[in-house]
Amino acid sequence: MDNAPEYVIEMLHITKEFPGIKANDDITLQLRRGEIHALLGENGAGKSTLMSVLFGLYQPDEGVIKKDGKEVQINDPNDATALHIGMVHQHFKLIDVFTVLDNIILGAEDTHFGFLSRKAAREKVLSLSERYGLKVDLDAKIEDITVGMQQRVEILKMLYRDNEVLIFDEPTAVLTPQEIEELMEIMRGLTKEGKSILFISHKLNEIMEVSDRVTVLRKGRYVGTVDTAATTQEELSRMMVGRPVQLVVEKDPAKPAEPVLTVEHLSVPSRLYKRDAVKDVSFTARAGEIVCIAGIDGNGQTDLVYALTGLEKPSGGKITLCGHDITHAAIQDRSKAGMSHIPEDRHKHGLILDFTLEQNLVLQRFQEPQFQNHGFIRFDETRKYADKLIAQYDVRSGQGPLTIARSMSGGNQQKAIVAREIDRDKPLIVAVQPTRGLDVGAIEYIHGELVKQRDEGKAVLLVSLELDEVMNLSDRILVMYEGQIVGQFDPKQTTVEELGLYMAGAKRQEVTEA
Repeated sequence: MDNAPEYVIEMLHITKEFPGIKANDDITLQLRRGEIHALLGENGAGKSTLMSVLFGLYQPDEGVIKKDGKEVQINDPNDATALHIGMVHQHFKLIDVFTVLDNIILGAEDTHFGFLSRKAAREKVLSLSERYGLKVDLDAKIEDITVGMQQRVEILKMLYRDNEVLIFDEPTAVLTPQEIEELMEIMRGLTKEGKSILFISHKLNEIMEVSDRVTVLRKGRYVGTVDTAATTQEELSRMMVGRPVQLVVEKDPAKPAEPVLTVEHLSVPSRLYKRDAVKDVSFTARAGEIVCIAGIDGNGQTDLVYALTGLEKPSGGKITLCGHDITHAAIQDRSKAGMSHIPEDRHKHGLILDFTLEQNLVLQRFQEPQFQNHGFIRFDETRKYADKLIAQYDVRSGQGPLTIARSMSGGNQQKAIVAREIDRDKPLIVAVQPTRGLDVGAIEYIHGELVKQRDEGKAVLLVSLELDEVMNLSDRILVMYEGQIVGQFDPKQTTVEELGLYMAGAKRQEVTEA
């Protein structure tokens, strides 16, 4: 292999169009053998489309792909697998009710006289998980393991198929800080073993930490490729957005007023185990402040939000919103009482994926007089309203308000939800991971919007796993660990390291009233 070409993959002059949008416009990307090559760009810049072309999910309209210097035709993912190219998608492609082992071998079963050789498969997976430090329980069902573990299953799926080129599409979007560190280590280990990695991301600190080179795309076009060691986060964000970006939120000190949300001794049963996921939690969110609930994923934050928003019934305690007891109220009644909700799972609770963008933008408001007349929807008004929000929040899509939500990029789906919920103008905004999967330009905008809502006298309850966001945006931080609030902090007087100790359960305060 000494005379092997320098580039294991070359994508030369790739162009791919969809109705109303040129997703990739004459893009060239070259991946060196044994490197981690980051692909950086805003939401809708064409990163996932380009990788889907390489993985055979789309056919390019123009351009060629070379593997080891030879031109190849990739008609579908089976062709990609035969060329030893594998991909971990942003939304994992796993079957919930199957075990970890079954998911790994599915589609690449080793059979003997038509019978599945499970023993051989298990041994191969175990030796791969040892070699790459990817410990997983092979007999657990996917639905019972954490998101971080599911990601390991996806990586093992690629390694089981002897893939040499590994594509990671936004691999850290759903991971905790600790899991992200582990993933970085795993990626470095993979390249030491001779694998080559394409890493799609828009998290600048991760790209700086783990990649060797970065290719930047903007609005479907190639901007440039740089050596990571020779650039800065500011330079990369300028290449990506086309202007300097404010990486720190600018805000005046909060002026908290009367309580908008009061939670007293709330307990919520766990959906997985025979115990409470939230145990005796009390706190207040006041008008004019951003209160953040921080913690490692799986410590009761999701269950707490479900109880506040009506998706889950509490087993004890009381929730008061704007003076109304909403502990057992229906979701619609909570909304009327004054709650907006940016949900954690944009596909499950945020959008109806087969509806158009404009239908999604008026989901909770179509009964209002502005949008209906004697039970008939006023389509001219919904279109006008959708156009306004799309322009205001820079929601990019191929066919504007008529785009089907499912076909939009993850980041633009998120922007649509944020636009809809903030524009409803409610006294309380429950924002769960509001910038998950967004690029620096969009994060800057949404952080600015949340601060504006706070300054207009709204209460913002932020739930975030991103410690940068927690420190940057909150006026008060509450740390949750194993279903309880174990610390209350002023972001100006604490550090990320200090928060990390509370998040991991190494330290705790007695918090009676937050």
